[in-house]
Amino acid sequence: MLNLKTGDLYKLKTDAIIIPVCEDSEIHDNSSVLSIINNTGAAREFKGAKDDELTLFDLPAMKIPRIIFLGLGKIKQIDSESLRIFCGKSVKKCIRKNLGEILIVVPSSKKLDSEIKFILESMMEGAFLGNHLFDKYKKEKKNNPLKKIAFFVEPQILKEFSELPSMVETFCSGTILAREWVSIPSNDKKPEKLAKDIAVTAGKENLKVKIFDEKKLKRLGFGAILAVGAGSQNNPRLLILEYHPKGAKKTIALVGKGITFDSGGINLKPSGSLEDMKMDMSGAAAVAATLISAAKIKPDVGIIGVIPIVENMPSGNAARPGDIITGYNGKTIEINNTDAEGRLILADAISYVLKEYRPDILIDLATLTGACVIALGERIAGLFSTDDELADKIMQSAKKTGERCWRMPLPEDYREFLKSEFADISNMSSSRWGGAITAALFLSEFTEDTKWAHIDIAGPAYVKKETDYCGAGGTGFGVRLLCDLISKL
Repeated sequence: MLNLKTGDLYKLKTDAIIIPVCEDSEIHDNSSVLSIINNTGAAREFKGAKDDELTLFDLPAMKIPRIIFLGLGKIKQIDSESLRIFCGKSVKKCIRKNLGEILIVVPSSKKLDSEIKFILESMMEGAFLGNHLFDKYKKEKKNNPLKKIAFFVEPQILKEFSELPSMVETFCSGTILAREWVSIPSNDKKPEKLAKDIAVTAGKENLKVKIFDEKKLKRLGFGAILAVGAGSQNNPRLLILEYHPKGAKKTIALVGKGITFDSGGINLKPSGSLEDMKMDMSGAAAVAATLISAAKIKPDVGIIGVIPIVENMPSGNAARPGDIITGYNGKTIEINNTDAEGRLILADAISYVLKEYRPDILIDLATLTGACVIALGERIAGLFSTDDELADKIMQSAKKTGERCWRMPLPEDYREFLKSEFADISNMSSSRWGGAITAALFLSEFTEDTKWAHIDIAGPAYVKKETDYCGAGGTGFGVRLLCDLISKL
């Protein structure tokens, strides 16, 4: 669907050409592009300011019927994310115009003082992600995604980066796969069904797949997972995905929280906090999609994905506040809040993957705390890590992909808030403050001495309204970040 094109713009054919324009600097050096931009001079209202738009039809000597100029703003404001946004907006505009294919002109890397690979990657990502429509439950399909999105570049760039479009498609397809799983309503992704659906998709990429049902979970002692799922008629599952390349010298474990619907349990969530709880398995979706993407690009590191999939519901069988359970590693946990369930299922999953696989690196993703959203807002994930080198690499990947993270502290003295008078640890802090920190500290009690990072994606995992390159629903946050990180390990 993505491809690079070169040649004479006046001879190329497509439904529309999109040309980015900067308000205070020329960002193109191709003579054909510059001659076309000269046609904007008569339109005084078009300055190239951010979000300025001008469409010209049937220019003389051109075979492309529609030329769309879009403003990028000032050149100092242009970065990888603004290019992603530009292309996402461009694609969405063309979808609404019922076009089938478009050609986007890529600015000069010299004029932007940036590497052409980063420019191409960012623009392709924005376009591909912006082209996704989740209309599975719509009887009437009002719009259709574009069939082809091409990027106009110089001949030498096409030759050097001919493989880049397929690579970007692989990573972004993983993001879209995660988006779809998150946006599907909870009645269509009960634990057993979601585990099977992921397993089928993973199996197509030759990943090794294991699914533990309730009986096996009981036999092996997954007490925390079972406690969270006790109130639901839909029994929990533990899904394990394995990627084992020959000669791998390093293994990374990814653990994703998979609560298919979070009612809060006995500590029932209020109205206004329940409606979007289908998204509480966003960490699971990101981990599964990352493994599936990795199987396509074949990195030389082993990857283990461990995904606990549970529905947290109230009933006569549900875990109660004050209950004490025994986790997979033998540690006893006092449940002081049944709505702090994500850390419980993650604790069992973490303990299992450390015992069975002894990974070199462990990373968990979870929509874990509202406290993290309060601290960082809805667009930035909280990063907690006991290893500076790993944290730095995650931050580098976050910056490159636009999946922003902010490193948060893990102060030792906050551990006292997790003390229990009756068990080894409490699942809920005794302080109402610093909830994202104490949740991360709870998880750290199960990570042993492994290099570990926890990414709290409660904010950026889901959007209620369409953004520049993402529709309403799941965002697929974390897939591109993890794929980029894996390529650097």
